[in-house]
Parts: sequence; C-alpha cells; structure tokens
Amino acid sequence: MTGFASREARAAFIAGLPKAELHLHIEGSLEPEMMFSLAQRNGVSLVFESVEAIRAAYDFSNLQDFLDIYYQGMAVLQAEQDFFDLTTAYLDRAATDGVRHVEIFFDPQGHTARGVPMANVVGGIARALTEAEERGITSQLIMCFLRHLPEADAEATLDAALPFLSLIHGVGLDSSEVGHPPEKFARVFARARSLGLKIVAHAGEEGPPDYVWQALDVLQVDRIDHGNRALEDAALVQRIVSDGLTLTVCPLSNLKLCVVDDLAQHPLRRMLAAGLRATVNSDDPAYFGGYVNANFVAVADALNLTRDEIITLARNSFTGSFLPPAEQAVHLAAIDSFVATY
Repeated sequence: MTGFASREARAAFIAGLPKAELHLHIEGSLEPEMMFSLAQRNGVSLVFESVEAIRAAYDFSNLQDFLDIYYQGMAVLQAEQDFFDLTTAYLDRAATDGVRHVEIFFDPQGHTARGVPMANVVGGIARALTEAEERGITSQLIMCFLRHLPEADAEATLDAALPFLSLIHGVGLDSSEVGHPPEKFARVFARARSLGLKIVAHAGEEGPPDYVWQALDVLQVDRIDHGNRALEDAALVQRIVSDGLTLTVCPLSNLKLCVVDDLAQHPLRRMLAAGLRATVNSDDPAYFGGYVNANFVAVADALNLTRDEIITLARNSFTGSFLPPAEQAVHLAAIDSFVATY
C-alpha cells in the first residue's frame, strides 16, 4: 500500500514535505522567457526566433544533444546582475516547492571562456543566495569543471576561483561523460581537496560503472551525482552503501536524455531497496520539464512510491547534504513534524 488515497493526495503530500535539492545546475534553470529577456538586455543575438522555438528544440536524444543547446543559452549571461536574476528566479521556484536548502552547481568555464569575469559569475550567484537566506533557504555553492576540456583548463579555473573560495563550498565534475573518465582530473581534485573543498562528480549517468569506481577511488568523492549505472555492479553498490555515500538522482533528466526509456523503468526504487541513499533532484529544470516537486511527483506516479519511500527520499536530501549535523537535525525534525500532522 502506498499510504495515499489518490495520486492527488500523494502530490499534495510531496508539495508540503520539507526537502533539499542537491543536484541543480543554475545555468540549467534558464527559462526561455528569461533567455530572451537577457538577450535583449545584453544585445545578444539568439538562433531561436521565439520562446516556442526554444521549447521545440528541447527534444534531446542524448546528453550531448542537450549540451549543445545548453552552452548556446549561456551566451546571454554576462553581467553580475544576470547571474543574480537567474539564481533568484530559481530560488523563488524552489521555495514554492518546499525546498529549505540547496546546493547549487555552476560552470565557470562556460562563462570565462566568453570573457565573462569570474567575479560576475560568483558575485551574482552568491548575492542571490545570501538574500534567499533571509527567506529561509540556506545554500552552498559547488563549482564544476567541464570534463570535455583538458585538466589544465580546470586547474586554471581553480586558480581563478581562489579569491572567491570563501563563497565556494565544493567542486564537481560535469558535461559530456562518455570518453572523459574521472581519472582524467585526479590532480585538480586532489588540489581542491587540499584546499578544504567538498568533492562531488557526475558518474554513471551515461558512463559505465568503472567511472563510478574512479569517482570513489581516484577523486575520493563525498557524493555521487546520478550514479544510475552503479546498479550494474553488485560490488560497487555494496561499496557505495558501506561508504554511506548519497546519490543525487534526477528522474526527469534521465527520461529526457534517454537514460531511461520510461519512468516506470527508473531505478530509484531499486536504489532504495539496495540501501543506497538516493535523493530526487531537478538537474536542469528549464530544459527537462520540471523543478524538484515535478520530479518527485512524476517518479512517484510512475513507480507508485509509498509514503515511507517518499519520506526516505526527503530525509536523504538533508542527510546527504553538506550541512553540519546539527542543521541537518533541524530539517529532519521539520520532516517528522510535517508527517505527524499531515
């Protein structure tokens, strides 16, 4: 039994449940309407003639198809105010979804390569995150390296970020996975770790289980982003469970990028059954059709998730965060209070 009288009742429960989001690319929250607005503000010409044309282009067959459009959209982000507006718009949506804490990815190489100063990127995002704390949403910022670029480029990016490390909590690895194994970035991640930064990496989205092993053994990650294909290796699953690592799973992204053909085949329930600390996240919501609650509802409907499974996913989102244990405990108590009174 799911513990709900209807799908509508389950959706209402999800809507009110306190939660954290741990896998969100801020550039991937750039809605077509804002893309057009910023293009006009900054005098940027777009290849798309309308909002409708952009949305029609969001028909991807794989990760690279998405990335080609994703990097085009970045061109409108230039001034610090652009990054502030983008981040504020995401945080407003997150607040309506009951999100209490966010750990946001950003891709500085996609901006600095266009001549946008690192200060504009970090400054705008950080200012929005600071203002959101006044509305009750805490946050941490994770700088990602683009894995299709050389490690030397990642090293230069880390150099450029040094003046802003008080605003950055971790480093990650994203972009085209296949053909770009985590071990390619062993040195820059070791350096980041020595600077006291948390370590995360996209692994096992399209790449093989071996990439997840490399994330664990070479990069020494504190958390795994995606991790779907880890289920193909029983020893790997056991390793992740024994290490107590969290997976930041993105159901609608997996569907949109054809990682799964049908959400009814999504491995989320199998992850939970195997003892993996799975979470639900939106990845690039403007491109994949939904923010965090939409991801919860879609996968809950497809897999007919139970009340207890949904609660576990919400609890995992806080225990898998980089918040101090005392702050995690406050959020877990809020979940317990909501569940007790719902």
